[in-house]
Amino acid sequence: MSPTDITPLLKGTVDLLILQALRQGPSHGYEISRFVHERTDGVLAVEEAALYQALHRLEARQWIEAEWGLSENNRRAKYYQLTSAGRNRLRSGTSLWKRYANAVFKVLEPS
Repeated sequence: MSPTDITPLLKGTVDLLILQALRQGPSHGYEISRFVHERTDGVLAVEEAALYQALHRLEARQWIEAEWGLSENNRRAKYYQLTSAGRNRLRSGTSLWKRYANAVFKVLEPS
């Protein structure tokens, strides 16, 4: 798949995918981006600007919290983790997206 085939993400989708990535434990921005790219077999990519805007938005909503640490390259990195409110938002957002996706699939299926 070429880089031009990578699908950009909508704002609400980015939030949900970040929360899902953090479900696995604390991560810095690059790890979150890599998680989404790998889990979607390279179909979806979170652009850097969108990622950090979303992280700040999620932190302001208190769905995630952050602290500084050292990355695997021994560099300073901000690590993000889910809060209990973030776990609740992930559950409700996942349920809503599944309903939405199922409805779209019903429309797309031949009748």
